[in-house]
Amino acid sequence: MKGEEIAHRTLELNGIMMHVAEKGEGPVVLFLHGFPELWYSWRHQIVSLASRGFRAVAPDLRGYGDTHAPPDIAVYSIFHLVGDLVALINALGQEQVFVVGHDWGAILAWNLCVFRPDKVKAMINLSVIFRPRHPVVRPVDFFRQHYGDDYYICRFQLLRSLMLLNPPFPDLSRSPNQGPQDRDCKMNQIKIG
Repeated sequence: MKGEEIAHRTLELNGIMMHVAEKGEGPVVLFLHGFPELWYSWRHQIVSLASRGFRAVAPDLRGYGDTHAPPDIAVYSIFHLVGDLVALINALGQEQVFVVGHDWGAILAWNLCVFRPDKVKAMINLSVIFRPRHPVVRPVDFFRQHYGDDYYICRFQLLRSLMLLNPPFPDLSRSPNQGPQDRDCKMNQIKIG
């Protein structure tokens, strides 16, 4: 549709290349997608808010879509992920933003508010309540106890164990989206800092 083009660019920040979709001018609303989603989940909200005087921004989070997926699992800690958001907010030239999170993005939004409340003007989260980390019970054990072994997070633990025990599995450390992409939009490579 005419007038609904969403701009795409890649920013170098916090040690990764992050894909960002954005549209509009005005106060920034930062949309954080869930699992297993991408910026695309927010396409309708981006267009709608941009038409109402906001700058709507939706990144592909670390390890998703066209954003770099480092192979080392140690760089996916909540500190790295919140650091990505802080670096993105800074790269956008903003002191504070409105944050909207869904699912996994909601967990990141909660943690952004916990660790860097100075960067958040206001927050709206969908589908995930704030749940502070239990001092004794590991998150996977909590999920297993409440939802059983078939809960997707518990199943991922099993898959990871199988992959470590049986190396013939394909190399999943590399994102399937790394490399040249066929897309209908133009990407601008911008190096920040």
